[in-house]
Amino acid sequence: MPPIRDKFTIHSKAVVCQDVELKGDITIGSGTIVHPKATIFAIAGPIVIGSGCIIEEGAIIVNRRKEVMRIGDDNLFEIGCRVESPTVGDFNTVSTRARIHHTVRISSYCVIGAGCLLVPTEDEVLEDYTVTYGPAAERRTWSGRGKIQEADLRRKHAEYLKEMLPKFNRLRRGDGT
Repeated sequence: MPPIRDKFTIHSKAVVCQDVELKGDITIGSGTIVHPKATIFAIAGPIVIGSGCIIEEGAIIVNRRKEVMRIGDDNLFEIGCRVESPTVGDFNTVSTRARIHHTVRISSYCVIGAGCLLVPTEDEVLEDYTVTYGPAAERRTWSGRGKIQEADLRRKHAEYLKEMLPKFNRLRRGDGT
């Protein structure tokens, strides 16, 4: 297998800390925030991350498929989660230490609870507003109530991070350095 060629395209309004591990062909959209010690590996195919996402410390995003891994806008990847899903819609939350296998495709407005393990044997699509919770990864459907308040809270969180992260971390630019 040929070595992975690094190519990073980071939007000028994105905040990506210097000590983030990036490998492969990665595009990071406007307003996306990547905390220090996060890992994004495009092993087989490229990864395209939309705008307004927050990727916290220790989060791992991996693309093991040849197809493009597309991550939509306004997603939150919390501390220590691992995502290998080939598609992630908009406004999803992947909670602390959750694991999502490459056979799962995530729609929009989904919540993967803390410590949940999604590893189906066959390809599966999580429908919009699916909430996964508990050690057995049980599921229910969210009514959507409170999503405007959630969006406001996430926007304030992003504003705070855009102000604070550059004060204490060196930032990375989109030239592959």
